[in-house]
Amino acid sequence: MIFGIAWFAMMWLGLMMVALVAAVVFLRRRKRSARDERETTTRPEQSEARQQVLETVRGMHASAEGLHGRARVKALRRYMDSMSDGLELVSDIRPSATDEPKGEWVIAPGAKPNRRILYIHGGSWIAGSPKSHRAITDRLSRLANACVFAIDYRLMPENRYLDGIVDCQQAYRWLLGNGPDGKAAADFIVVAGDSAGGSHTLGLNAWIRDQGLQPPNAVVALSPSTELMLTSLGKRANLKTDAMLGPTIEKLARVPLPLLWWGTVLGFRVLPTSPIASPLRGALHGLSPTLIHVSESELLLENAQRYAAKAQAAGSQVEIETWPDMVHVWHLFTPLLPEAEEAFEHIGEFLTRVEASSAK
Repeated sequence: MIFGIAWFAMMWLGLMMVALVAAVVFLRRRKRSARDERETTTRPEQSEARQQVLETVRGMHASAEGLHGRARVKALRRYMDSMSDGLELVSDIRPSATDEPKGEWVIAPGAKPNRRILYIHGGSWIAGSPKSHRAITDRLSRLANACVFAIDYRLMPENRYLDGIVDCQQAYRWLLGNGPDGKAAADFIVVAGDSAGGSHTLGLNAWIRDQGLQPPNAVVALSPSTELMLTSLGKRANLKTDAMLGPTIEKLARVPLPLLWWGTVLGFRVLPTSPIASPLRGALHGLSPTLIHVSESELLLENAQRYAAKAQAAGSQVEIETWPDMVHVWHLFTPLLPEAEEAFEHIGEFLTRVEASSAK
């Protein structure tokens, strides 16, 4: 109790100590940002499909414009869930039972119950849901002939960051011995996720190794967050070309680093340098075969490449494939984007290759 009070007081004392310096730096950064916003960036001509995607992304930002706190979070959640409205899904959507982890089964025609995929959605750990990512889970079920369990893990800010991680860990343990029709061992199991869920996916891969559990046959991370970005945000490569994350990061770049650091610690209740929040900083040996997809135009490109290089150097089978001029997690826009379909075909080829290799 005393330690907790002391820790809380220390954090707020740190905030107060940097406040004066932070105010000066904040004003200087606002001035520089205003200058940068006047600069124009030449962009290649976009196809009609890409223009529709960009409109959807702009709509996401507009849905929360001028809102703060819980109102902003609710608006983002509503918008993301609406992205699945009108989708022509071939899969059966089945909510999980009361005695199962919270989530939903996505089962394409002919999918085999002993072939399972745990899917961990993105949304900056504050938004997103199994519903918002049905375009992806439906496609994965079809290409892998597997039953997808989309975990509805606990989100911030009403829950701790670690609560969501625990939910994913428990779901994996459960999925090893349970399918959509009840208790049964899994013959083929994959962990997949995107963005913030991609971070949980990569972290879960290492946790499974450390726990000595049956490893997944494969892991797929789409535009994953591999490290919480805190330093030099305003100088990040692709800041101007990332339509999804760029506007938010530009705003965060105006916040002085000490305030950003303490705000992250208070919000996540975990140090940004911890492998729990930044898989890139963890031990990357002995991982299950992993495929990473990332756009060459997005902010997470460099850290994804660093993760793959570090894992490969540690002896893990980690592959990374990049696509030019795609939005963050462009897979969400299948079948509208031909590049999204290409990405899923590549995932299917990877899973087929990994499965064939493990059967030898």
